[in-house]
Amino acid sequence: MSFARPQTLELFYIDGRPDGMLTATVFNWTGHVLMAPRTHISEALARSEAGYTGVYILLGEVDGGVRCYIGQGEDIGHRIKSHDTSKDWWTSVVFVVSNGNKLNRAHAQYLEARLIEIARSIGKSDLDNGTSPSRPSLSEADGANMEAFLEYLVMVLPALRIDVFLESRRSVRQPALPSEDRIAVEEPRFELRTPKHGVDGKARLEGGDFIVEQGSVSRASWKESSQHIYRRLFEELVRSGVTAPHGDAHRIFTTDYAFKSPSAAAAVLNGRASNGQETWRLAGSSVTYREWEAAKVGADENDTEVVKG
Repeated sequence: MSFARPQTLELFYIDGRPDGMLTATVFNWTGHVLMAPRTHISEALARSEAGYTGVYILLGEVDGGVRCYIGQGEDIGHRIKSHDTSKDWWTSVVFVVSNGNKLNRAHAQYLEARLIEIARSIGKSDLDNGTSPSRPSLSEADGANMEAFLEYLVMVLPALRIDVFLESRRSVRQPALPSEDRIAVEEPRFELRTPKHGVDGKARLEGGDFIVEQGSVSRASWKESSQHIYRRLFEELVRSGVTAPHGDAHRIFTTDYAFKSPSAAAAVLNGRASNGQETWRLAGSSVTYREWEAAKVGADENDTEVVKG
């Protein structure tokens, strides 16, 4: 799911604090999102949204990883009250409703089922839901409306630092056919090799993503402190099948995967913290990512000066 056009997201900090309750809305979307830390649960439950029909997401951290639970109800506040005593791990909650309480029970059940499907397929969280509910029967029009609602929702949640529904896998690209009518713009390509450990990575920049490509070879296991932030990412890719065993000492990428930075990609490949700015090199050269980026920024600034002049 992705938008091909720019969007305006409005965040409203209810008590003026970035770590307090907030709402999120998008122009021309009927949905409404309320996020609250557990320490503000009584205030959240006192709001009108808590009595609406919709879905909710409980979020917390367990054993260094993200755990979430996805539920639905005709009075979501009532459901959340029951979880306040039965589940002790969650630290924040997200209410997802529609303006004017326009969702019905079947809509909420559909959204719950789809969110669970997406979370399971992406594998970024320890999902506390024991089963995967089946989608309710909706009319063709209602089904299309809920998919459109969901498309907006999975765009909004990452802005709230909730990425358990954000897909980082990429379809493996097929080689583009040559065309005399098209001016080809080559994407920058990079290589990372650590011969001592048999690491061999290939990546490209595409649409702002740093994408490590299918077939890249990493070390078989993480080699440093269990507390390092990229260890969790390494284990997440193992758990979700993005990397698979490749002999005794290595793993191989089964698909293209978009990382947030060259250093995150380098850490996963090397099985330890790694400065990706220095370890990734422009394909076929000794130019580091840092040097390439500096040269590109300089070129862009020169182009801007020419335009201004």
